[in-house]
Amino acid sequence: MISTALLLSGCSGSGKTSGGGSTAEPSGDDTKPITLSVFMDAPGQQPTADNKIYKLIKEKTGVSLNMEFLVGDLQQKLGVMIAGGDYPDLISGNDKLINAGAYIPLEDLIEKYAPNLKKHYAEVWNQMKDPKDGHIYVLPSYGVYTGSVHDTTYQGPGFYLQKDVLKEMGYPTPKTLEEYFDIIAKYKAKHPDMIGFETLNFDWRVFPLQNAPEHLSGHPNDGGVIVDNNKAQIFADKDIAKTYYKKLNEVNAQGLLDKEAFVQNYDQYLAKIASGRVIGMFDQHWNFQDGENSLISQGKIGSTYVGFPLMYPGAKEYYRDRGGLNLNRGFGISVKAKDPVRIIKFMDALMTEDWQKTLQWGIKGEDYEVKEDGTFYRTPEQRKNADNNTWKLANKADSFFGYMPKMQGSYSDGNATDPGTQPQEFYDSLKPYDQEILKAYNHKTWAEFFKEPGPNPVYFPAYTIILEDGSAAQLASTKLNDLSVKYLPKAIMASPSEFDSVWQDYVNQIHKLDIKAYEDRMNEQIQWRIKNWSSK
Repeated sequence: MISTALLLSGCSGSGKTSGGGSTAEPSGDDTKPITLSVFMDAPGQQPTADNKIYKLIKEKTGVSLNMEFLVGDLQQKLGVMIAGGDYPDLISGNDKLINAGAYIPLEDLIEKYAPNLKKHYAEVWNQMKDPKDGHIYVLPSYGVYTGSVHDTTYQGPGFYLQKDVLKEMGYPTPKTLEEYFDIIAKYKAKHPDMIGFETLNFDWRVFPLQNAPEHLSGHPNDGGVIVDNNKAQIFADKDIAKTYYKKLNEVNAQGLLDKEAFVQNYDQYLAKIASGRVIGMFDQHWNFQDGENSLISQGKIGSTYVGFPLMYPGAKEYYRDRGGLNLNRGFGISVKAKDPVRIIKFMDALMTEDWQKTLQWGIKGEDYEVKEDGTFYRTPEQRKNADNNTWKLANKADSFFGYMPKMQGSYSDGNATDPGTQPQEFYDSLKPYDQEILKAYNHKTWAEFFKEPGPNPVYFPAYTIILEDGSAAQLASTKLNDLSVKYLPKAIMASPSEFDSVWQDYVNQIHKLDIKAYEDRMNEQIQWRIKNWSSK
C-alpha cells in the first residue's frame, strides 16, 4: 500500500520522533523544532508546503507535522501497523488500536502538563475513560460544548435530495420512503442520465447501506443496535430492516439504484457525488461532504443536498441528536512517541481561545473581520475563499484540526466558535440559491429540516462501546457485518420474486452467530455507562 506523506515546514532531521519507546519525562524546550508523524484514518489531500496556518504553528510552537492520510483499506492498514508495531507519534482514534495497546494513557500527562485540555474535558472526564482499565487513550475531537450553541448546518443521517430536484418538483417535503422514491422516479424520468439513488458498502463506511432502518423506526444513531428502554438489540434481522431492503429491491428493479453501488470504493462514491449526477442517497452528511465541497467549488450549488427525516408509519423522528462525545475518535499518542510531554503540551497550547479562533476562523484581517461591537464576520470575498478547496489547502489546517480537540459553541466574547455557527454570518454566507431554497420551506437553517433533539440518553451513542479483541462479542459483530456486506447487495439486486428467499437465508445465517454475546456486551456497557456517567 502506498501512503502519501508530506513534511510540512521542514526542519532538521534531529527533531524527528519516529521509533523508540515512549517517555513521560518533560522535554527541556517547549518551542525547540520537532517533527511529529501523524496518521489519519481517512483519505485526504496534503496541504501546500507554504500553508500559512501550519507555518504559523511551526513559528509559534516549533512543531512541524508529517501527515499521512489513509490510502486503500483501513483494516488492512491497521493490521500492518499493529503487526509491525510501527506507529507514528499521533494516530487517529480506533478501537482496534486501543485493543492492540498502540496508545499511551493520557490522564497523568493531562493532569501535569495540559491545564487547557483538563478544563476543556472536565465535564466529560469520566466518559473518556476506557471501561476496561480506567485510562484515557484518545482525546475526543467533537462533542464538548461551551457557551451558546446554534445548529445551522446539519451533518447527520438523512435521506438527501439535490436542491435542483426540489426546486423543479415544486419544493416537496417527503415524509415516507414511498414519497421519497416517487420524487426520484419522476425526476429521473425527465433526466435519464442522472443516477437515481446511491449508496456505499465499502470498508468501515457501510453505514449508508446499513443504518437507515434504525432511523426510519424512530431510533438515534447507535450503530448496529437499537436501544429501547436502555436495552440494546440488533436490528439486522428485524422487520424494520426487511421493510427497507425490500423497498431498495423494488427501487433496483425500477432502475433507480446505481448499478455500481456495491462494487465502488469511497473515492468513487465521492466522485459520483462531485459529478452532480446523483439525485439522492441515505448517508450522514459529513461522509459525503468532500463531494459536496467539490460541487461548491465548481459553482454547482443546485447539485448540493438537503436532508429529510423519513419515517415508518407511527414512528417518532430521531435523526438529529445533540452531537454526543465522539469517544475514541480524535488523536491518541502512540507508544512509539519519543516525547509525549512535548506532544501533550503542543495539543494543550492549541486549546487556547486565540489558537481556536485561528484554527476555526482564520487570520484576523485576512480571513475574517471584526465589527465595532466585537462581532466576527466575513466579507463576500472571504466567504468565497472559504468555499474554495484549493484556497483551503494553502490557508486552512482542516484535515489536522478535524481530529484535534476543539471548542464548540461560543467563545468568552460571545462569538460562535466557527463561522458556520455564527447566526448572522451563516445566513449572510448563503448563496442566493440556498436562501431561495430555505425561504421556500420557511426555514432559516438546514438543521431546521430535522426535529430539534432533546437531551441525549446517558449511554449515547452505543456505537462507541469497545468490543474487546478476540471476544465472542467482537467475533459476532464482525461476522454480522460480513454477512450484511455480502447478503444485502444480493437481496437488493435479486429479482423481486426472489427477495424473500434471499432475505430468509440472510436471517438464518445471522441466527447461527453468537448474537447474544454481542448484545450482552452492549447491554453490560450501557448499564455501566448509566451507572458511571449519570453522576456529576
